[in-house]
Amino acid sequence: MDANQAPTLLCIGYGYSARTLAGRLAERGWRIAATAREEAKAETLRAAGIDAHAWPPDALMAALPPRTHLLLSAPPGEAGDPVLARYRDALIRQADRLAWIGYLSTTAVYGDRQGGEVDETGALDPASERGRRRAAAERDWLALAAEAGLPVHTFRLAGIYGPGRGPFEKIRRGTAQRIVKEGQVFGRIHVEDIASVLDASIARPEPGTAYNVTDDLTCPPQEVIGHAADLLGLPRPPLVPFEEAEMSPMARSFYGENKRVSNARIKERLGVSLAYPTYREGLSAILAAEG
Repeated sequence: MDANQAPTLLCIGYGYSARTLAGRLAERGWRIAATAREEAKAETLRAAGIDAHAWPPDALMAALPPRTHLLLSAPPGEAGDPVLARYRDALIRQADRLAWIGYLSTTAVYGDRQGGEVDETGALDPASERGRRRAAAERDWLALAAEAGLPVHTFRLAGIYGPGRGPFEKIRRGTAQRIVKEGQVFGRIHVEDIASVLDASIARPEPGTAYNVTDDLTCPPQEVIGHAADLLGLPRPPLVPFEEAEMSPMARSFYGENKRVSNARIKERLGVSLAYPTYREGLSAILAAEG
């Protein structure tokens, strides 16, 4: 593919999910550009063939190439979304160059449903500060999309896991806990399945649409830890009541929300077939890859 004709993926925030999608697209000849928090990290990315810029990348945003696909994963702060705060006018000026915009949000925007199910038509009712900021950023991006005709798509991610991000190391170190809170369930999604959903949306854009990105099995967290220990052939960590568990304030806040999030839309509208429909397939694949 001619580099001048190749589509571009510009990642604002080059984290776990962005790297996974970028790797797929680069194999198909896409140009990959990204931001990094520090110049040293940008240099490392450049050595890997990525057009990387330390934040904030004014030069990069000044003249986007045609057929740019913008992936947004930088978290909003107290002042709102950092990309909108800095580049709102530039995005409006270059709307005709943007083929697709993906905003990575979180299922925390739905808040607590007391174990009930919610889909993308459900009202946003975040219970945490993290969820409130993401919900506000979603609204701000959709408002700009309506004003400027930007092709914004929203992806509400469940708990992300994958190679290098799983329970195995904590179990090996003996620091894992099987925390029990009556009726509590969580959703999760393998990073490769996130990339599949984003890839499918790029191929089948539907601006203004939100997608829940979660697997088929919402379940209690202690079930996942127990299965991971079984795969390692190690004893299951003891069960610990939620009230007695040692957790960071952030980890404890997750238990304030309890819901089952529907993933029907990614299957029906995008035709996605999950490679890891439950944590069982995902954990087995991670362990197999470790050798």
